[in-house]
Amino acid sequence: MSSTMTSILRRVFNTPLRLSSITVAPPLSRPLHVGQRASLTKSFSSRDVELFAELTGDTNPLHLDSAYASTTSFEMPIVHGVLINGLISAVLGTKMPGRGCVFLYQEIRFPAPLYVGEEVLAEAEVHKIKMSFAFIAVTCSVKDKVVMEGEVMVMMPEDQQQRE
Repeated sequence: MSSTMTSILRRVFNTPLRLSSITVAPPLSRPLHVGQRASLTKSFSSRDVELFAELTGDTNPLHLDSAYASTTSFEMPIVHGVLINGLISAVLGTKMPGRGCVFLYQEIRFPAPLYVGEEVLAEAEVHKIKMSFAFIAVTCSVKDKVVMEGEVMVMMPEDQQQRE
């Protein structure tokens, strides 16, 4: 990850990310395997949402303006979907497969809103490995409420690639 991207992520995610007690990623030298899982948790503050809007230019009042959001079906400001998706990038880039992986493809859905202050659990599970590619199911949830779900494909770091 570039130093610029690292700097941006530090600004956006101004609170430390915690590895969930559910899973632990293996050491880098151990090959990735089907069924392997990793996760982290995060609560986004109003300031996180404001910084993301500043960085991206997405100033939709649904995310930033309580008065406006109160006139919508959400009733309160919601966290940007792409900001939520950033948690998956963090899981993939730091936990599993980890350092050196490349995010190539994603298909995601947002079945429910994430509100500022809610603690979200971002999880990833390897479903298939083909040569240097891992196909991973991803979910972000708040208790029993799924706020993002989908599938991603990553190119694994060379030390984790399996040859067929």
